[in-house]
Amino acid sequence: MKTNTIYLLVLLFMSYFSSMEILAQKNKSNQFIVVLDAGHGGHDSGNRGSGYFEKNIALNIVLKVGKELEKNKNIKILYTRTDDTFVTLKGRADIANKADADLFVSIHCDAFHNNANGAGTFVLGLHRSKDNFEIAKKENEVIFLEENYEETYAGFDPNSPESFIGLTILQEEYLDQSILLAGLIQTNFVNSLKRNDRSVRQAGFLVLRETYMPSVLIETGFLTYKPEGEYLNSKKGQNEMAAEISKGIISYKKNLALATSNAQSPVITEKEIDEAIKSTEKKIYEGIDFKVQLAASSKKLATKPYNFKGLKNVDREKEGNLYKYFYGKTSNYNEIQLMKAYVQDKGYKSAFVVAFKGSEKVKLSEVLIQQAK
Repeated sequence: MKTNTIYLLVLLFMSYFSSMEILAQKNKSNQFIVVLDAGHGGHDSGNRGSGYFEKNIALNIVLKVGKELEKNKNIKILYTRTDDTFVTLKGRADIANKADADLFVSIHCDAFHNNANGAGTFVLGLHRSKDNFEIAKKENEVIFLEENYEETYAGFDPNSPESFIGLTILQEEYLDQSILLAGLIQTNFVNSLKRNDRSVRQAGFLVLRETYMPSVLIETGFLTYKPEGEYLNSKKGQNEMAAEISKGIISYKKNLALATSNAQSPVITEKEIDEAIKSTEKKIYEGIDFKVQLAASSKKLATKPYNFKGLKNVDREKEGNLYKYFYGKTSNYNEIQLMKAYVQDKGYKSAFVVAFKGSEKVKLSEVLIQQAK
């Protein structure tokens, strides 16, 4: 996997439990709402690399993704546009927010002055490099095509790095889920379609800032790189990219259902959790051990089942003046989510996932971002 320089701002360790509880509440309804956003449109053509129209390619892919997802009766699709019309960045986000959507997926094509190529997937965050800033800047400059943009975006300047500093606040509680979705889609691009891997990255996209749910922006490839432009402009390329995006979204929905399964049924048995672990997709993080933290206490308790609501194989570690108690140990992120759902069902409602590298505890958000690339 690719490695990049350390983020300018890394998300402070968040309570994964709280965000999953929010998502669990949303998913009590039968429909899972996905908002698909085709970038640009109308008088905003997007980039014109090799003579193609980004707005047309993005729309074609979005409509194909929607058609594929609509085969699932529990998924409801909303579009920010279905034809060649211009929609403001805030208008796109408003569609998702008003619908109380479960996911927001924005699709674009990239451009550069050299032979850069490959697919990349973005979640909201401070740009960590000049390249990330330039990509976000280019997509955000569409606000100059909007009336009253200075009032709408409170003086936001796409050309100023300082304008990006506050962008992550509204999306922080959903960053975990956004990274998961981005990683699933990006993995599909690389493994199934053999696209050059430009990784999962963070950048300051306004359209992501304005949404209140897990959100990703996909740069499907570079129209300025002739072979890739031809591919993305073709029915074959659009069908293939749409299929892998759809698979990523469906896989995310399945992962979410497993991780919040305690909200769907009153009791989870050990047999059910074992069967779910065996059937779930493996998402391995080499060199990382995930555990579920059950509790922290100044008391040193024996790690026996009678002290932990019948849970076996509980570990105890001392950090400062506190003893911390953990359940499970695995490098499979999907598996640890199932374990977390299991212990929450047992009564540890505030249990959350932690990550270790060797004996050292590391930030979960850093692990997910660094190894999702």
